[in-house]
Amino acid sequence: MALVVSSGFAHVRITVSDIARSKKFYDTVFGWPLVVDTSSMADDPGIAQSPERFFGGAVYQTPQGTLFGLRPGGNGAFDPQHMGLDHVSFAVAGRAELAAAQSALADAGIPHGAISVLEEAGIAILSFQDPDDINIELTAPLD
Repeated sequence: MALVVSSGFAHVRITVSDIARSKKFYDTVFGWPLVVDTSSMADDPGIAQSPERFFGGAVYQTPQGTLFGLRPGGNGAFDPQHMGLDHVSFAVAGRAELAAAQSALADAGIPHGAISVLEEAGIAILSFQDPDDINIELTAPLD
C-alpha cells in the first residue's frame, strides 16, 4: 500500500537563466495564461529568497489545471546528466496535434527533432529545447 494517495502533479517549476527570455519562449510556444507574474521584480533585492513573491518568477495555468512555473536564478548550462531534471513533457491530444506542433515549431524557427514512436510506452513524442537547453517533449497517445 502506498504511503501517500495522490491524484498526480499539482505543479512543476524549472529554474531559468533569463526570466524574460524564457517567458517569451513559453508564451510563444504554449500561450497559456499567467496566473502569477512577478518577473518584473526578478532583480529586486531579496526576491530570489521570497517564496511569497514566487522568487521573481512566473506561473502558467495549463489546460489540465496543473501549474508550470519559471524561477529566475539559474546559472551555468543545463545538463540532464546531473542530478535533477531530465526533461519536461507536455501532453497533446493525438498524433494530428503532434504533427501540427511540429509544423508550427518549424514555422516559428524553433529547432526540433522528428516525431518518434515509442510502441512499448504507447506514445509518440516530439522533442525541442527551451532557451536554457532544457529538453521539452510533446507526448501523444498512439490510439
